[in-house]
Amino acid sequence: MPETAYAQSRYRHPEIEHKYGPQVHLLDDPVAWTLLARLCARETVQPEVGRLVRALYERLAEVVLSTEFPRERIDVPTRMVTQRPEAVYRGIALAADTKAITVGIARAGTMPSQIVYDLLNSVIDPDGVRQDHLFMSRQTDEQGRVTGTAWHDAKIGRDVDGRIVLFPDPMGATGGSLISAMTHYKTKLEGKPGRCITMHLIVTPEYIKNVLKAHPDAVIYALRLDRGLSAPDVLTTVPGTRWDDEKGLDEHQYIVPGAGGVGEILNNAWV
Repeated sequence: MPETAYAQSRYRHPEIEHKYGPQVHLLDDPVAWTLLARLCARETVQPEVGRLVRALYERLAEVVLSTEFPRERIDVPTRMVTQRPEAVYRGIALAADTKAITVGIARAGTMPSQIVYDLLNSVIDPDGVRQDHLFMSRQTDEQGRVTGTAWHDAKIGRDVDGRIVLFPDPMGATGGSLISAMTHYKTKLEGKPGRCITMHLIVTPEYIKNVLKAHPDAVIYALRLDRGLSAPDVLTTVPGTRWDDEKGLDEHQYIVPGAGGVGEILNNAWV
């Protein structure tokens, strides 16, 4: 008889309360918050930075895949089947034929994308897994304010039809780069993505608003929301309650409390 205990999955990782809408997932994860706080500390440098980013993205990637990817019923004989014909695991797994793309946005997103790529190849059919690479940077004015996003180069496969496209980028600040990337995947390639999912360590209220305005169907995952420049009375409210009054970016569009320039810190390259 088939086992019924694993006939379905109700998996859902805990999330903090917020009012940004159902597309936004802010994880309630004290272990991740502990590691992320250590990553953001000014005394944390390489090689600890790299180890922490890896641990955090391995954790986040498992949550996203477990929650968002389609599932299927599998029947897998175990090694015990040579002794007992009942030794067959019957239950739920991720659907092996899922098609997925992870997008590495240089510099900060390169390592996170590789981590996601490795996990994808382990849990679904590698023939359906692809990693693309984008090279873009902020454009700023003379005062250091962000004015847009510049594309420098890209290595992108053409077919995106029906695929889940993942954007693992540590800092969701203004949303300019992610908006530009998602627009490209939706309008410039062959077919339409099945879903676009962003994966961040930290996001700001401004980021969430900008991304959902440009791409209302985007799904946003983050380990932490930073709105540290909001007024004290705003900080006492459930996130999203006074969305227009929430502020997580300084005058140069860096996140507060934030982590500083993660791309620079990861690569020990301060340019």
